[in-house]
Amino acid sequence: MQHTKEPIACIFDLDGVLVDTAVYHYQAWKQLANSLGFDFTELQNEQLKGVNRMRSLDMILQWGGIEKSSAEKEELAAKKNEQYVAMISKMTVKEVLPGSLELLTDLKAAGIKIALGSASKNSSLILERTELAHFFDAIVDGNSVTSSKPDPEVFLKAAELLNTAKENCLVFEDALAGVQAALAADMMVVGIGKTEHLPGAHVVINDLSEITISEIEALRNH
Repeated sequence: MQHTKEPIACIFDLDGVLVDTAVYHYQAWKQLANSLGFDFTELQNEQLKGVNRMRSLDMILQWGGIEKSSAEKEELAAKKNEQYVAMISKMTVKEVLPGSLELLTDLKAAGIKIALGSASKNSSLILERTELAHFFDAIVDGNSVTSSKPDPEVFLKAAELLNTAKENCLVFEDALAGVQAALAADMMVVGIGKTEHLPGAHVVINDLSEITISEIEALRNH
């Protein structure tokens, strides 16, 4: 049965795709680990990509061989977030990653729907500081979902808010958990980063300057 295809919709992860906040997460977690008497490496930080705050904290405490009660964990997570928010409050448009602004501008001009699908609970602050907020037709972040990636909830919710079938959605992700979440949602995925870190992505690029609207449209037909 032939039917006209709806226009494609694009869902973007935030950290590591549109803006570079990974460095601030790393610094804030490192400060926390150091305050508890152990160190935290950049390699370990890679493993926290796309993982929510409490799960990240559990992994860090495990690496440090430290056990804490639930109440203490809540306190530590809040402390980390406070340091992180202080850092991202000073962000500027300079921290928007290469190609992000151009691609969002082109998508908007072409009338393509755009959503954010991020684990971040600070996405509104980041979008405001980097002046990207006006591009989005829908925002789904850590404040509006109950399950974190690789659960597909964040992307399914974004498709619902855009009023678009999941088959018409293309996700941009830099984390393995995010790629898995998009695949679980039956969506196409563009991975940002290295192919070996993002198995399952339909195509992998270094940053958003390496993809055009026509390539995005072609992906859907492939």
